[in-house]
Order: sequence, then C-alpha cells, then structure tokens
Amino acid sequence: MKIAVSGKGGVGKTTFSATLAHLFKENGKKVLAIDADPDANLAAALGYPDLREVTPISEMKELVAERTGSKPGTYGSMFTINPKVDDLPDTLAREIDGLKFMTLGGVKKGGGGCICPESTMLKSIIMHLVLARDEVIIMDMEAGLEHLGRATSTGVDHLIVVVEPGQRSLETAQAVRRMGADLRLKRISAVGNKIRNQGDEDFIRRELGDLEVLGFMPFADSIIEADRKSISVFKNSPEAAEAGREIFKRLYA
Repeated sequence: MKIAVSGKGGVGKTTFSATLAHLFKENGKKVLAIDADPDANLAAALGYPDLREVTPISEMKELVAERTGSKPGTYGSMFTINPKVDDLPDTLAREIDGLKFMTLGGVKKGGGGCICPESTMLKSIIMHLVLARDEVIIMDMEAGLEHLGRATSTGVDHLIVVVEPGQRSLETAQAVRRMGADLRLKRISAVGNKIRNQGDEDFIRRELGDLEVLGFMPFADSIIEADRKSISVFKNSPEAAEAGREIFKRLYA
C-alpha cells in the first residue's frame, strides 16, 4: 500500500503519519516512512534519538550533483532529469524500532517550484518509491501535491488529508482533494485531528460533505508533550495509539 498524507501546515499530519507507520508495523508490515515536507519533523515524531544525524536528501549537495550531473550552487546549467535513485532507499534510510524512514526535505528557496536539480532528484525518488518498492510507503507531504506527478499518481493507493476543526484547514483540505481528483488518485479521505468534543467532529463532517472521514485523533496533553520532547507519539500517547487503531481498521473497510 502506498499512502500520501497531506494537509495544511500545523494540523498534525506528521503526528498522524508517524502513528500510521507504527500501526502498519504493529500489524506485521514492512514500512518505509517518507518525510517529503520541507519542514522535516517526521524523524522526531517517530522518536529517532539523534536528530542531528538526519540530513534531508535535498540538502545533500554532493549527492544531488553526483546523481544529476549538476554543479552545487549553480542554476541554469544542464543536468539529467532521470537520475539514478533506486539504491538510495536502501543506503540512506534510517531505522528505529523496526521502522525505516527517509527524509527528503524540499526546495525552500524562492522559485522552489521550478525545475532544478534538487526538485528533480526528489521527484525521481518519489516515483521510484511509489512505482517500484514492495513495502508499505507512507509519505508525509507538504500541503500541495506537486511531487506527485501524473506518472506516480497511478501508484498511490490512498490520499489522506489531515484536518483540524478550523475553516482554513478545511478549505485547504478541499483544495488538496480537488488536486488529488485531478491526478485521479484511487481513494481520497480525511482524518480529523485535535478533536476536543463531539461538536468538533460534527463540524468537520458537515464541512467536508461527501468526503470520506476515516476517524478522529484527539486533542491530548500526551500528544503535545511527545511533540515537545521529540519522542514517539505512538509510544508515549495512549490516546493517539487508541484513536489511530480505530482509523487503521477503516483503511481496510
């Protein structure tokens, strides 16, 4: 199964992505979790002990230059648009508690949406992950789905949009939903996060209309504390683990 997780910044998609990765592993699956957000935080949410070791691939200038044939720090020169990347998940992925993860990062500089060696490298990696890998792939995406081009969209089984009970979050969810539909993704659904009461659930269901809602993650002190300490949310928040298991069941409904 190949799953892309998206949503407005700050809604908790990284927390949910980490929880989902643990749940697949708990159910005996081989998992590769991918941080494809420029503001990379998935390693912390998984509880990786030394975050100083984690360098996003987009910042590995020598590797990008080697694989694309570009020169570090220069733009406008020619480079290959089909770099070799099939070996990178096995050589660069890190592991914690039987879970493997990779941090792709993103192109943060102005004009980051243009065709440059870094973005070309990231898109090639995602294409390989979606189309050629045989394990469960969970991708913590940024709000947009630019990395998921039409060639890779056919390989993504499920797009999950994480929302919180706020209008801007829900507007972003609808925009991501439309983008996913344009890419003809097979299944698009939502997960509500930071839920305080039944009113929050009702508001999200009402505003999302006919979009499938898999379930809800609570607003809980244990989740906030895990985030502050950069420790595993799944291991340190019983509330997150319990809610995640209920959502996990609906993935196969």
